[in-house]
Amino acid sequence: MKQVHLDNLPEKELLPGLHVKFVHSEKMTFAYWNIDAGADLPSHRHPHEQVVNMLSGQFELTVDGVRKTLRPGEMVIIPPDTEHSGKAVSACRVLDVFCPVREDYRE
Repeated sequence: MKQVHLDNLPEKELLPGLHVKFVHSEKMTFAYWNIDAGADLPSHRHPHEQVVNMLSGQFELTVDGVRKTLRPGEMVIIPPDTEHSGKAVSACRVLDVFCPVREDYRE
């Protein structure tokens, strides 16, 4: 059994205003984001399935050309290889879960 406490993990700023802590299991990656109001997530795609979980704040997410404003308690499932982007409407916290593991996010 592997136990992790988020307070003990380093936080990285991957893009301006997008701060993250990563946890990797054998088959998944968990990304705990603290996002500054107004921060942009550029359009991109990857071969991983992604589940976006809104924890606090508001985030405008565009998936395959469809734009939605996400609020706490809402989730979006993004299929592999699907174009997506976003912008923080307010400061927010988001948990993204990726399957399989995001090797590009390993340290």
